[in-house]
Amino acid sequence: MALAIILGALAGILGFLPLVGATIAVKRVTSTSNFSHVTILIVALVGSMVVLAGSVFACVAIDRQDILAFVGAEAAGLVVSAVAFGISRTFRR
Repeated sequence: MALAIILGALAGILGFLPLVGATIAVKRVTSTSNFSHVTILIVALVGSMVVLAGSVFACVAIDRQDILAFVGAEAAGLVVSAVAFGISRTFRR
């Protein structure tokens, strides 16, 4: 169960990485670009959901009895990484 919690937290952090990449990519887009800000963020959101859902399906296939701990740790890892990213962006300026 401890392994499921650790892997779930790592999967949550990895699920947030596409969104971090999208915020960096959005800064480089000009206002007249066809590949707009929203498109980049939606693609990153879909990528993040693919990472999160794929890891949940892998956990179900490998160890079904620890899925609740895995999903809870995955959600906690995602939230903690998002909060840490927001705080670091706030104090970096």
